This record gives sequence, C-alpha cells and structure tokens, in this order.
Amino acid sequence: VANRAHHADIGGIAPGSMPSDATCLEEEGIVFPPEKFLDRGRERRAVLDRFRRRTRNPKERLGDLRAQVAANELGARRVRELVERTGATRHRADAAEILDYSERRVRAVIARLPRGTWEAEDFLEAPGDVRPSRIRIAAKVTIGGSGLTVDFEGTDRQVRGNLNAPFPVTLSSAYYVLRCLTDPEAPPNAGAYRPLRVLASEGTVVRARSPAAVAAGNVETSQRIVDVLFRALAVPLADRVPAQSQGTMNNVTIGSDRRPGFSYYETIAGGEGALPYRAGMDGVHTHMTNTRNTPVEALELAYPLRVEEYRLMPGSGGGGRFRGGDGIRRAVRLLASSAVVSVISDRRAIPPKGERGGEAGRRGRNRLVRGGRSVVLPAKVTLRLRRGDLLVIETPGGGGWGTPPVPG
Repeated sequence: VANRAHHADIGGIAPGSMPSDATCLEEEGIVFPPEKFLDRGRERRAVLDRFRRRTRNPKERLGDLRAQVAANELGARRVRELVERTGATRHRADAAEILDYSERRVRAVIARLPRGTWEAEDFLEAPGDVRPSRIRIAAKVTIGGSGLTVDFEGTDRQVRGNLNAPFPVTLSSAYYVLRCLTDPEAPPNAGAYRPLRVLASEGTVVRARSPAAVAAGNVETSQRIVDVLFRALAVPLADRVPAQSQGTMNNVTIGSDRRPGFSYYETIAGGEGALPYRAGMDGVHTHMTNTRNTPVEALELAYPLRVEEYRLMPGSGGGGRFRGGDGIRRAVRLLASSAVVSVISDRRAIPPKGERGGEAGRRGRNRLVRGGRSVVLPAKVTLRLRRGDLLVIETPGGGGWGTPPVPG
C-alpha cells in the first residue's frame, strides 16, 4: 500500500516550496532518501526532527505526514481483511484478472484505430535566465497492432531551471492521453497501461536526471506533454481530439518566511479547448490538474489575503465552429506586512492553439499592482510582496474547434 500527497511547504528557498528560480532539487524542499519513518509502529525521532527543522509550518506538515501514515495503515488493514475473506491464492488470481481485464479493454479499442505514425511539437516558456528561452517537447506517436508507442526523440535536454519532469510524470501524462482516447471506463490500473510504450532519453526535459529541479516539470511540463500528444493524434483521431486547453496550472504560492508562517497554494482554472462536438467549458481545470478552487471565504479566513476579483473573462476563448472556454481573472491582495509569492505559469507568450481551423485562445497574463502602478510579471517569477500589493492572474482561454462561421 502506498500513497502520494502534496504538502503546502516542505522547505526550500521560498515559501510554498515552488520557487520559480530553483536550479536543483534541494532548493525546492527537503529531500529524504528512502528510509523508514516508522520503526515497529513508532515514529523515528531523527527523521521527525529533520522534517521539523526544514519546514516553515511543522505542525501543519506533520499533520499531513501523519495523515499519509494513517491512510497507508487503513489501506493495509483493508487488504488484509480482503485476503482473510477470500484467501491469498484467490486474491492474487482476482488481482491478476482485474489487470488483464483492463488490458484487454484498452487493446480492443486500439486495435480499431487507424495504423500509422504521427508527430507533433510544442514549447514551454522558460524563465528569463534559462536557455533555451523556449523549451521544445517533440513526440512521435505510432499506433500498430493492439499497442501504442510514444517516442520523445527531439525533445530538448534538461534545463537549469525547474521545468524538468521526472520520467514518472511523463508516463502519467501519456497514460492520461491513452485513457482519454481509448476506454475511459476501463478500471484505471497498471493493466490498462500495458499497451503503451514510452521512449525518452535520460537527461531530457521529459526524463530528467537527479538532482535537477522538477517542481514546474510536475505541474507545467506535464500539461505540455499532453498538448503535444493530443496534437500528434489529432490527424488520425479528428473526431475525438480537442483543441488545446489553457495548457497551464497557473500555480500561485504565497507565504511568509517566518516560522511558523503561513503557506497558501492554489492552481487557477482557465479555458477548456473546444471539442469536435461542443464548446469548451469556461473556468475549469483541465488535463493534468485535479484540484478545485479554494472558496474565497475559506481562503480569507485562513490567510492574511483578500480576494478582490474572481470572474470569467468573456471572449478569451478562441473562436470556431465551437468556441474555446473562457479564462479567469483572480486578484488577491496581501494584508500582512510582507510575504513571498511564486508564480509558475505558462501560455503567456504562446497561446493555446485551435484545431481544424479554430482560433487560438487568448494568452494569460500576470500583473502586480503596487501603489496604483501596474507591472506585468513574467510567466515564472518569485518576488517579495508588501502590504497592500495586489496580485492579478489572468488565465488563458481554450482554443476553438473548426472554422468560425461566417457572419451574416
């Protein structure tokens, strides 16, 4: 039994542990080698103390960590109960059959798809001091027999910043696309992904080597991988593939560097790309993000922040036979004396593309309003806020699908 959790702050050089200028893993937070947290059911003091020292709000983070432990303990107990009820032999056979069943369902769909190889590329927008300024992700997708191969040959090497993705993130992105375009109702397990083969060279931005910084790789590079794979498959699967959605999670972390401090993290929704049979939805999370928005009342109760604007931006979705969804404007004012904000976003220079003649969605924009003066911020930035500063995030609209109708 295992689980994975996101912690709001695990140390590093900036509150929230997602600094835009990180160059190695340790700058993004504490790094534990594989080791026991519990020994015979008791927490190991040395590990606990190391965790406490490195996090900015150890009480909250220890609560998160202990919740993970509790989840594993409950999962292990439920597995034991199941084995006791059915017997170990039957349990292993049932588990194997569930995996095989998922595999059969996905392979059956792939076997009906067109055969061939298709290619696509797209780019990520690097921070100002990272080269290249636009990071290329290229993929070649081959459908053959009852399997599918994705080859990322031609993708750029890993970079000095944190847009590097660990290979499991790349695999997850490819699994997501496979699931969307084959059998979304098949049980989601390892068997469903057996028909997929993913090739990527070590040391590239989609298979980074440690100790590369990877925070943005998890949240932004994953989105671009999805965009590239969908675009490659838009030719053979035109009736299934959407136009590009906002293509970013618009990550915002705001926190104090005092201990104990506060740490607020949120991803902000945007426009969904239009589909071949309907318009894109407005103001939603798409693809590799799975979070809901924080209710304004809860946010303002928990943090020294005030949300002054939170609305859709009509017309930001691309035109087409079916329009792309609209993006969002969210403006947050700092009420504390100071804090550090990190924004990791994308699609500020390269807009989400339309499909089949559809228009591109509007690009996103980040702004800081201080003393009545508005300054446009980079797509990826870490800076110190003062009391009264207003951070404004405008998220991209989705691309349109199909040629827009002729007026009149």
